[in-house]
Amino acid sequence: MQINTSKTKEMIFGSLSTANLPLLSISAGSVERVSSFKLLGLNFDASLSWSVHITIIAAKASKRLYFLKQLKRAGVPAQQLPHFYATVIRPVLEYCAPVWHYAIIRSQAEQLESIQKRAIHIIYPFNRGMSYSNILFVSELTSLESRRD
Repeated sequence: MQINTSKTKEMIFGSLSTANLPLLSISAGSVERVSSFKLLGLNFDASLSWSVHITIIAAKASKRLYFLKQLKRAGVPAQQLPHFYATVIRPVLEYCAPVWHYAIIRSQAEQLESIQKRAIHIIYPFNRGMSYSNILFVSELTSLESRRD
């Protein structure tokens, strides 16, 4: 089998990642050592903390909130905005959740929930000052954490 060294990466997981190990080399050349990489839409890092993945998907979903705002400003009927959220933004926040859900920390879960809160605030302007659980009830949505469970 021919290995393409420009497409092949080496990542060392665990305590050996801090050790000064020699680079992996094959007859075609050296293999690049990385501390994080994306595989099938999941962002892995050497510590397996999922912080890189959560940060990236939160940023991607935040960018999509802009389009939700634009749709609202353009006069799209209010009953269609939740559909946009559920089909365009929420899947980004939940992609491969069974893989990483039980390994994320509380602050990372809250980071994801904050994106949903922002979307709900865009869709339903009446919810300022309401608790998150009441907002979810009124908007007929469930928390992202309960969906992952």
